[in-house]
Formats: sequence, C-alpha cells, structure tokens
Amino acid sequence: MREIGRRGFLGAGVGAAVALGAAGCSLTPGADADPVVVRAKERARARPIGDGSTADAGPQPFQPPPPERLEPGQKPPQFVVFSWDGAGEVGNGLFPRFRRLARDHGVRMTFFLTGLYCLPESRKSLYRPPNNRVGASAIGYLNDEHIRETLRNVREAWLEGHEIGTHFNGHFCSGAGSVARWTPAQWRSEIEQAVSFVTSWRTNTGFTDLEPLPFDYRKELVGGRTPCLLGRRNLLPAAARLGWRYDASSPGGRQMWPVKREGIWDFPLQLIPFPGHSFELLSMDYNLLANQSRNSTKAPPVHYPRWRQQATEAYLAGFRRAYETNRAPFFVGNHFEQWNGGIYMDAVEEALKHIADEKHKDVRPVSFRQLCDWLDAQDPAVLDRLRRLGAGEKWTPGR
Repeated sequence: MREIGRRGFLGAGVGAAVALGAAGCSLTPGADADPVVVRAKERARARPIGDGSTADAGPQPFQPPPPERLEPGQKPPQFVVFSWDGAGEVGNGLFPRFRRLARDHGVRMTFFLTGLYCLPESRKSLYRPPNNRVGASAIGYLNDEHIRETLRNVREAWLEGHEIGTHFNGHFCSGAGSVARWTPAQWRSEIEQAVSFVTSWRTNTGFTDLEPLPFDYRKELVGGRTPCLLGRRNLLPAAARLGWRYDASSPGGRQMWPVKREGIWDFPLQLIPFPGHSFELLSMDYNLLANQSRNSTKAPPVHYPRWRQQATEAYLAGFRRAYETNRAPFFVGNHFEQWNGGIYMDAVEEALKHIADEKHKDVRPVSFRQLCDWLDAQDPAVLDRLRRLGAGEKWTPGR
C-alpha cells in the first residue's frame, strides 16, 4: 500500500490518508480499478468457510496501523462514525452511492446488516423470532435481485475497509413480540440466527454466481444496533458473552466521551442541536423525519428544500459542538431510504463532505470497530480525564 501522509482518517478528499496514527492507505475515485483493490478482491476467493457463503480472505484491506496512545495533555482527534441500519440495497442505488462517497473522501463507515436481507422469503420458515410466529418480520423480506445486490455491496464494502455489524433480523418494535421484552437468551438466539443467515446465504438462496463474503462473520461481528433502539439492557449480557466490543443502541446520549457497560463500549446516538428550535434531537435521519414531517415519508415537496438545509445544519451543529469543545466522538445513524424525496440522504452527504474537508484538522471518519481499537489502546487515566468534560465544555491542555 502506498504511503500518502500522516494525517490519518482526515477525509481530505482525493488521496486522504486512512490511518489512526501513522501513514496509511486510501481509496480514491475509480478505486474499483485500483490494483490494490483488485488484489484484495482476488484474495477474497481464498479458503471458503462452510457452504462457501463466506471465505477467509485474511486481514481486511485498508485498515490503519495500530493506534498510538495520547500523551497526557495531548489534544484528542475528532472521531466521527457514520453508520447505516439495515444496509440493504433495494434498487435505489443508495448503498453504492455512499460507498462511492466514502472512497472519494477517505471515510470508513459501519454497516449494520439485517440478517433477513440474506434470506429469501421462500425460506422464511427458517427464522424463529422470539415471541413472534415462525417467519414473521416487521420489515418484510427482500426479493432475489435485491438480496443479490445487498450481498454484492456488503462484499465490496468490506473490501473497501468498512465494518459489517448487525441490525439483527425481524425489527419488532411493538406489541408482545417487541425486542424491548426479549430476554438475554432470546437475544442470543436472534444473534445466532442473524449469523446463520449471513453465513448460509448460498444454501438458502441457491445462488451459485456470486462471490463469497470475504470474511468470517463470526469473527467480524463485534457490535450492532437494536431495532428502534429498544431492548439493550437484556442485549448487553448476551453480547458480552459473545465477546462483542460495543453496542450502538443507546438513545439520547449527550456528546461526551464514551464509557463501557458490562465490558462493552457504549456508543449512543446523540442529542444534537435542531436549528430553529429550543430542543435537541437524536443524530439519526428518522428523528429528523419525525420532527419535520410528523413521521410522514411523503410530505408535500414544497417543504423539501428548507428541511434538507435544516437537516444538514443539524448534523453540522452536532459535529461543530464536539469538534470545537470536548472532542467527544460524533455518531450519526442513517437508513438507505428516500424519505421525503431523499432529502435526508442529501443532508448526510453534504454533512459528510463538510466534515471530511481538509480544513478540519485531526478529524477521523472511522467505523465503530476502528474507534474501539483506538479507545482500547488509550491510557484509562487519559480517557477518564476526557470523560470529565461535559457536552459543549471546551478541551484545554490542562483538562
């Protein structure tokens, strides 16, 4: 891999380095033709696992070198994590759109793959969701072509350096079968089924013309986000027993440095300023939708320009508050949806471009897994001092 500088995860446009400390590697426009990517794809054909749905391709490409420890009094970098719930490609081109955007700006992301997006509806009897009927799903199933496109995009995303987490399966948010009511044992079952659907898609679909996913998902999977941000209290014990490193399901966290709960990093969606209002909202596209159009996904288009600008400004306000004060990691959650004319996708894109701009020094757009690597490498005493800074409280060398 070619060395291109020491800035690391700054997202400075074409040629931006992607390292947590020293020089790293980058993905640039047209990266699908880059010899490094081509070699990485060739490696993905090595050592099939199980039925060949996945394969051991060795270390993931485009990962940073081991992170360096902050010295006492050293200003921390500004981490930003863009994450995607579901991570299915349903013909709207959003998954490849944001992969391309990430390549262009030196960004790494986390894709929370819904396990059912690898399972055909004709095989839905394989899914046994806790407290729900066999094969039930609150989000439905993908058709065969959309399963194919999802698998292709997940494969390419991993080869481009992104993380593949989980959004579990049936997305049950209400009633007696809600994930809010699940026990730790039921969460364990849900996770095991999600892993099974991802690692057995070839058997379940009958597809023979697709390359395997180039990773061992049982090792790759180290975190997730629950449906509707519900049920995390009983998820955590199950996740801890599985050796997960983080959970991104907590709602309404303030913009402060994270802590561990039950040995797992807690990465909450954060409350960020909502321009034009006295209250704050969660850093997720759905919460913008809920506050702008009262949950309508097809509101009158006359509102779209104003709402698009307001959504962009909300993301940037959350970023600036962290960047200019305590440098707490900034988390953004998204869905591949065209709600209200796609304005939330446009807002996320504009915010990402601004955040990854080279004028923002020490900004590192990373995946949750990469953030875990950095946090775990730090002196606990240094992190403890950073946690003492409240949301909006400015970092100084003496803090």
